[in-house]
Amino acid sequence: MAKAVTIKVKLVSSADTGFYYVTKKNSRTMTEKLAKKKYDPIAKKHVEFRESKIK
Repeated sequence: MAKAVTIKVKLVSSADTGFYYVTKKNSRTMTEKLAKKKYDPIAKKHVEFRESKIK
């Protein structure tokens, strides 16, 4: 059976609040780690979220 192209990744807040988003990414075209600016409701502001593995 073929390996899936899209994988689930966890985007963890850089504000160290423990808040995270779960998203999908194409592992073949996006080989580098994902980093996006998104809203953190615990910190009540937009911060950078970095990719980490789902455990």
